[in-house]
Amino acid sequence: MKPSRRKRTPKEVINDWLSLDVRQRVLLTGVGLIVLTSALVLRAEWVQLVNQDFYQKKGDSRSQREVPIPSIRGMITDRNGEPLAVSSPVASIWINPRELFAGLKGEGGASSLGLEQGISRLAEALGLNPVKLSEELHARSDKTFHWAKRGLSPAAGEAVIALGLPGVYSTREFRRFYPQGEAFAHILGFTNIDDKGQEGIELAFNDVLTGKPGLKQVVRDNRGRYVEHLDLLRAAEPGQDVVLSIDRRIQYLTYRELKAMLEKSGAASGSAVVLDVRNGEVLAMANLPSYNPNNIASVSPEARRNRALTDLLEPGSTIKPLTVAAGLEAGVISVNSTFNVSPGWIANGGYRTTDTRNYGTLTTTGLIQKSSNVGMALIARKLSNQQLYDFLHKFGYGQRTGINFPGEAAGLLREPARWDGTSKQTMSYGYALNVTPMQIVHAYATLANDGVAVRPTFIKGEVSERRQVLDAGIARNVVQMMQTVTEPGGTATQAAILGYHVAGKTGTARKSGGKSGYSRRYVAFFAGLVPVENPRYAMVVSVDDPDPAKGYYGGLVSAPVFRSVMEGTLRLMDVPPDDIESWIAAQQKASGSPASAAMTLPQPLERPL
Repeated sequence: MKPSRRKRTPKEVINDWLSLDVRQRVLLTGVGLIVLTSALVLRAEWVQLVNQDFYQKKGDSRSQREVPIPSIRGMITDRNGEPLAVSSPVASIWINPRELFAGLKGEGGASSLGLEQGISRLAEALGLNPVKLSEELHARSDKTFHWAKRGLSPAAGEAVIALGLPGVYSTREFRRFYPQGEAFAHILGFTNIDDKGQEGIELAFNDVLTGKPGLKQVVRDNRGRYVEHLDLLRAAEPGQDVVLSIDRRIQYLTYRELKAMLEKSGAASGSAVVLDVRNGEVLAMANLPSYNPNNIASVSPEARRNRALTDLLEPGSTIKPLTVAAGLEAGVISVNSTFNVSPGWIANGGYRTTDTRNYGTLTTTGLIQKSSNVGMALIARKLSNQQLYDFLHKFGYGQRTGINFPGEAAGLLREPARWDGTSKQTMSYGYALNVTPMQIVHAYATLANDGVAVRPTFIKGEVSERRQVLDAGIARNVVQMMQTVTEPGGTATQAAILGYHVAGKTGTARKSGGKSGYSRRYVAFFAGLVPVENPRYAMVVSVDDPDPAKGYYGGLVSAPVFRSVMEGTLRLMDVPPDDIESWIAAQQKASGSPASAAMTLPQPLERPL
């Protein structure tokens, strides 16, 4: 067996080296240098010639980056192209804490500033608390990314970068701006810090409004700064614009008049909706209290609620035209029927249904004009539970209108199997069910549109679903009856508009007090349409909890808002009068002169809104 060679120790190797003479040492050293140099040359040839692509990619991976290009969100405009929501470029500052700490500590001679002094300067430029910023950065000292502040103006962002602090960078983003402010807040909603819709139209159409980010290839230096743009890999695609059915002028007018009435009546809140009866387009929707969508940091969810679509209210007497229509459709009454409503009350189980006074005998039209609860109870007694339920349901009560707005409530219309002995009679004059203001105006628009229900929409030109839910002749008869409400002897003479026939109905619903029954607090309604001869617009006004000492009836609180808004709308939209005779008579009385062919009819509004 061949013996194995013993491994030489380092000491033995050194002794062998020392035993060599000078010439032998020089020769061995030279050979070693030649071998080492040859190895380095061969390695360089391998890297630069043979395997060049591999090492080029390795180097590029450390210096080249694919960077997203932010896309701009689509604009929201009113029906006439007026901007309601636009996106503006802003600068957002981010920090690489690891790089910032290394640079401010002077590692590699990056900065002569001390750590805390550098952070203090940065906090001052950003308008932040230096102690808090320092704590945040120290907590992330081993990280490479931290948002410092977003949404700065481009000039403010440049000022921060001009400090020259290591690891501090700026990126371009977009921030939503709402030029019309509070008047449109509940319709538009708002976006979050990442420019994503959170409520309202911004949320409902977020996918349409959101663009597609682009992508570019850049080169950065050893400090992470971009020093060269190499290639555009994908262009950013802006989001699509959304054109609303809202008319900015009518919206502001509605908001202004509703706000003035809330201040006058001492009410807690209010809503108003204007609807085009022909196509279902919403021309205005105002809610109060409102908020500033440009600054939502301290706004409560309560203030952000779109009451016209989310608040459930008992409709009170606004339901009475539907009760009459249900009786006419079922054939249990006619337009010429008479009703003995004496002595001003009628039994309803263990309760009473009462009128404000004893009206004696009323016609079908008189029931609506005088708003007789007893008369509605008499009609309800002629209808079966299922007949009344089916009629209200096909008019949209108990179901969403389909307007495609986040958070819309369906209301509450219980099926007949869940009714008690008083439900049908109570429903006939507006209690024991809950609806939204939007459902009320939609029902009135259906009456105005010859019994054709059109799905409401916020989008201009959208083709909406149409359903014939009531005979056109019955619808016209009910509208003619509703006209008497705004004429002398009716409950809403303050809704009358000179030169136009107005049809409508007041409502003054007592608010539920919970287990204690109904309280002495009210919701005041007026719902109407105009002009009667060729209906164009329907509107509902609801005012919640007006001060009883200042008046709380729908005819006193809500009807004047309707008149002011509709008067302006008719002129703005250049709708011709359908009651020229009364307009001329009023002009004669005011001027004291006989009628003249030279008299001019009401003209469109010229003052800005």
